[in-house]
Amino acid sequence: QLAVPVAVVFAPGSVPGDLPRPLPFRDVQEMEISVNLRTTVTSRYETVYRSTTAQEEAALEAATAGEADAALHLLQDASLGSLTLYVVPENSSLLPQGISVYVGKHRSALVRAEGNLAALRIRLQQLTQVMSFTASSITAALSDRVPDGQLGPDARRHLKSSLGTDVLNPDPKSHAVEWDIEDAVNRYVQPVLDKLSLVANFSVDSQILYYAVLGVTPRFDKESSSFLLSAHSLPHVINPVEARLGSSAASLYPVLNFLLYVPERSHSPLYIQDKDGASVNTNAFHSPRWGGIMVYNVEAPASPQASLPLHVDVDMVRVMEVFLAQLRLLFGLSREELPPEFLLESPGNEGLADWELDRLLWAHTVENIATVSTTLTSLAQLLDKIGNIVIKDDVASEVYRAVASAQKAMAELAAGHLHSAFQASKDAVTSSERAFFDPSLLHLLYFPDDQKFAIYIPLFLPMAVPILLSLAKIVREARQRKKEPTKMD
Repeated sequence: QLAVPVAVVFAPGSVPGDLPRPLPFRDVQEMEISVNLRTTVTSRYETVYRSTTAQEEAALEAATAGEADAALHLLQDASLGSLTLYVVPENSSLLPQGISVYVGKHRSALVRAEGNLAALRIRLQQLTQVMSFTASSITAALSDRVPDGQLGPDARRHLKSSLGTDVLNPDPKSHAVEWDIEDAVNRYVQPVLDKLSLVANFSVDSQILYYAVLGVTPRFDKESSSFLLSAHSLPHVINPVEARLGSSAASLYPVLNFLLYVPERSHSPLYIQDKDGASVNTNAFHSPRWGGIMVYNVEAPASPQASLPLHVDVDMVRVMEVFLAQLRLLFGLSREELPPEFLLESPGNEGLADWELDRLLWAHTVENIATVSTTLTSLAQLLDKIGNIVIKDDVASEVYRAVASAQKAMAELAAGHLHSAFQASKDAVTSSERAFFDPSLLHLLYFPDDQKFAIYIPLFLPMAVPILLSLAKIVREARQRKKEPTKMD
């Protein structure tokens, strides 16, 4: 059960006339998300309806919605997963013409009053789906339990939990490529990674690879006098490039690769085509859970006698815009289609808004709990199959800790405490994997009885035959001696 604390705050002049009871009051709405026949997630929106305080009224008198959002951020509940939705009068100048909803950078939004409570509730439901989680995001988090064919093409795109940024220069004789990667990472990438530090720990590495080719020969187009890479050939680009990177071999953790490819002169300019044959605006593509590649074309020299290699200064702003957009997609932060009357504030240099981080944490917490359940179930099945397996005390304590942490995570989710639920789910995953991958539980260390007989009978049977025959002979002789009468002198 996922409980979302929501506060709906009415500014003066925005209170609907058909409220069921005087402000403040509480309301609870539940919705079931069915993943499969055995797994159901219940979303529970615990809403408090109240009037604005004097400080909030002062903040809502700002000139623009952005200024109001910044001022309200200091006054609202900052706990992860909570939402504060401010209802402003229909004639409010805070929202531009034709805009009914403004979603800020933090955990609040401005909603234009709808006249009656039923219409307002529909609008608020749309808004909570945008800012917390949707049935599709929870289903994607539980993709391992969803029957095949019921998931969209991007459901398994996001990373389950170091980043590598590389320049590929296949023609260093023609191009001397320089890029200020350190400054670009500090200005554009690091703020996003700081925001995502709750989800994972990151390290960033960069390198320049010379004579690195794509492994696919682009097709020359006479009409545009350019070379084209079609959509169906893009999957064949990754393997030859990845063999040169070596980043996955050097790291025990998942690696996301972002590659900037400067084409050689003989294949310039190079453009990527989509499935419909149209040129891709960003001239880039990404691969789920692997990373992305951007083709960076260099303008031909003005005169054919220009000295080589040409000096190339990479426009890091243009490159980082593409890489950060790909990073958001790989973490499952893509924004869904919104109604035209919704206005979303740009997250700015931080790369993602607070409510987008909450969305990510909701999905990861549910995914972690499902992972723990699957891991412990697999471990229990393994232990049931091997009757003589030895379970050490430290393995047992990790299992107990995993179960306790998973139960705590589910209890915290039901209570609406997203941060503590996520931390508990992370602890549960760590403990369950420690138990599952403990070297003492390696099933090859323990043999079933039939295997023991198969191993030892060929060894002992040759020795056992003469021993058994000798025993049989001794028994026969003893019986014969008993039958023979005793001679008396």
